[in-house]
Amino acid sequence: MSVYIAPQQDTIFVLDQLVELDKLAAQYALEDVSLELADVIVQEAGKLATDVLAPLNAEGDKHGAVLTDQGVQQSPGYKDAYQQYVDNGWAMLTGPTEFGGQGLPNVLGTAVNELWHSANMAFALCPMLSQGAVEALIAHGSPELQARYLHKLISGEWTGTMNLTEPNAGSDLAAVACKATPEGDYYRIRGQKIYITWGDHQMTSNIVHLVLARLPDAPAGVKGISLFVVPKYVLSEDGEPTELNDARCISLEHKLGIHASPTCTMSFGDNGGAIGYLIGEPNKGLNYMFTMMNHARQSVGLQGLSISERAYQQALQFAKDRTQGTNKNGQKIAIIEYPDVRRMLMAMKSGCEAMRALSLCAAADIDKHHHGDSDAKQRIEFYTPIVKGWMTELSQELTSLNIQIHGGMGFVEEAGAAQHFRDARILTIYEGTTGIQALDLVGRKTLSDEANALTQLLNEVDSTLTELSASTDKTLQHITPRLTLALQKATTVKNWLLDQGQSDRQMAAAVSVDYLMMMGYLCGGWLMAKSALRAAQLRTHNAAHNENTQYSNEFLTGKQGTAHFYAEYYLPRVHQHGDTILSGLSSTFSLDLDQL
Repeated sequence: MSVYIAPQQDTIFVLDQLVELDKLAAQYALEDVSLELADVIVQEAGKLATDVLAPLNAEGDKHGAVLTDQGVQQSPGYKDAYQQYVDNGWAMLTGPTEFGGQGLPNVLGTAVNELWHSANMAFALCPMLSQGAVEALIAHGSPELQARYLHKLISGEWTGTMNLTEPNAGSDLAAVACKATPEGDYYRIRGQKIYITWGDHQMTSNIVHLVLARLPDAPAGVKGISLFVVPKYVLSEDGEPTELNDARCISLEHKLGIHASPTCTMSFGDNGGAIGYLIGEPNKGLNYMFTMMNHARQSVGLQGLSISERAYQQALQFAKDRTQGTNKNGQKIAIIEYPDVRRMLMAMKSGCEAMRALSLCAAADIDKHHHGDSDAKQRIEFYTPIVKGWMTELSQELTSLNIQIHGGMGFVEEAGAAQHFRDARILTIYEGTTGIQALDLVGRKTLSDEANALTQLLNEVDSTLTELSASTDKTLQHITPRLTLALQKATTVKNWLLDQGQSDRQMAAAVSVDYLMMMGYLCGGWLMAKSALRAAQLRTHNAAHNENTQYSNEFLTGKQGTAHFYAEYYLPRVHQHGDTILSGLSSTFSLDLDQL
C-alpha cells in the first residue's frame, strides 16, 4: 500500500498564481487570510490526512459499515478518526463565525477537502454532506432552526445528510412521494428514502436529515416539494438530543466501492411518523435543496481529483520500485524507465494538476459571489456541471491507468490500486449523472442565456493567449498554437449551438456530453497554459535576481512540463469532441428504438 502525501506545493502554487489568494483577501478585507496561512493550513491538514485517515482507507474497504440492532456501526477506527477531525477544528474551517465557525474562504476549505478525500474518500463523504446541510440551513432556514442546528453541525458535533431519492423517484424528483402532515408546530414525515450517504452511524450524538416531502395539499410535480429538518434524535427545549425520532436505517447497500461509507435505506414514520420541521416556505423545497446539491456537485468533482491524485501517487511509487527487464548493460531497471509507463504517469500527473486548478478557481468564484461580485454567480453556475462531470469522468481514466501501471498486480486487491478504481466509479453517478450535468450545461447554462457565460470564458482564454503569444519561452511557444486551435474549435461549437441548438433541443441534448467534455478539456488546457506562463515568469525572476522564489526552478520546470504534455495529450480531445458535435450526432436518433 502506498503512503499518501498532500500535494502542498502544487496547491499553494494554484492558490498563489491562479486564484491570487492574497489579492482576493485584500479586495474583500479578509484580514486574517493570506497565502502564508493557507500554507500552514494545508501542511497541518496533510498530517491528519497522512497519519490518521489514509491508513484507515484500505481497512475500511475490507471491513465496511454494518447494520446491527443498535443501528449502523461504522468501520473500525472511524469514530476515533472523526473525533480527531472535530477536536482539531477542521469541521469549523469555513463555517460562519456567528455560528461558531472560523469563517475562512470556501477556496481554502476546498483545498483541504481535497486532502480528506484523497486520504479516505469513504470517511470524507460524511463531513461533505454536513457542509451541504449547513449551506442549505444558512441560506433558507429560519432563525429558530439555525439557532438549534447550525452550531452543532458546524462544530462537527452532529452530522448532516441529504434525503432526495426514493425507490420510484431517482433523478426524477417530480415523483417524490414522501409525505409531511402538519401537527402543531411540526410535521409528521412518512415515507422511504434510498441511497442516503452516512444516513446512520454512531460517531456523533445526533444526525440532521434534510428530507424532501410533500404537504397534503401540495401541487403535483416538482412545484409541490417541501424541505424538512428531521433529526435522528428529537431535541429538548435546551437543544440537546432526547428521544429517538421515528427515522431509522432499515438496510445498507452492498456496493462496488466506498465500503466504509454506509449507503442507507431510510424509513421515516414506521411508528406514527417522524417529527420534522419545515425549512423556509412550503413547496419550495427543490429550490432549497439545490443550494445543498450545487455545493455537493462541486465537492464530488473535487473527489474526482482526489481519488486520481491518490492513484497517481501510488502508481508513481510502484513504477519507481518495480523492476522489470534490463538496460543495455544488463542491469535491472525500474519500470518508470519505460516510455509508455512515463506516458501514463504524465497523463495522470497533468490531469490531476488541471483538475486542481479548475476546482480551486471555481471555489474562489463562490467566495467572490459571497462578497458581492455580480459576475461570479454566472461563472459558478457555468463551472459547476463541468467540475462535476468532466473531473469525475477523467477520474475513471486516471484510476484505471493506475491499475495498468501495476500490471497484473493492479488487478489483485492486495495491491490497493483496484480500490481507487472501484471507489471512483460512483462519482459520475451520484449528485446527478454526467448526462444530467451535460443537459444542465447545454440547456440552462448555455442556450438559455444565449451563451453569455460561455462567451466570457472564451474571452478569458483569448486573453491568456495574448499573454502567451508575447512570450519567448520555448515551452509556451509549443503550447500557444495548440490552445489557439482548441479555442477556435470551441468558438465554432458555440456558434453552432446558438444556430442549431435553440431550434432543436433534441439535437442539443444529443451532443451535450461531448460539449461538457470538450469544455472540461479546454478549461484544463487554459489553466495549465496559464500555470506554465506564471512558472516561466517566476523562472525569469529567479534568474534575474539570482535567487529562488518560494518555488524552486525544478518545480517550475516541472510545472511547464506537465502543461506542455497536457497541451499535446489532452487538448486534441477538444477537437475530437467538437468534431463529434459538428458532425450532427443527433442523426443517429433516427434509428427506431428496436434497432438499438
